[in-house]
Amino acid sequence: MAELKTKQNDASIEAYLNAIDDPQRKMDCQKIHQMMQKVTGHEGSMWGDSIVGYGSYHYKYESGREGDWMQVGFSNRKQSISLYIMSGFGKYEKMLAKLGKHKTGKSCLYINKLDDIDENILEEMIRTSVEYIQHKYGE
Repeated sequence: MAELKTKQNDASIEAYLNAIDDPQRKMDCQKIHQMMQKVTGHEGSMWGDSIVGYGSYHYKYESGREGDWMQVGFSNRKQSISLYIMSGFGKYEKMLAKLGKHKTGKSCLYINKLDDIDENILEEMIRTSVEYIQHKYGE
């Protein structure tokens, strides 16, 4: 079974954030970092080279595959900021309808900038997702 390449490490979040060239994107990522710290109560850590994650949980699938992953996180990508909402979006239809300009993947929320969305709704989505993960995995 292939080993997960993206793992929690000791790289510097500050260095990662400071390396973001676009001033608006850098400010947005710093604000997301502060929001996730506040909601989770975790300082955060780097996962791989480009994901900032908060908290962790151990998962085990019926297939036998298991590992550790962040409860919530984000990454500055070329096209957008990716927010990792690990509970998925099935229960967030009403919140997503009010969030503002965004796209979603399985567990990823993509935004261009914080000015495009309602930050209070984003914070509530993060909080709800973290609570779900903690309850489901007992973390």
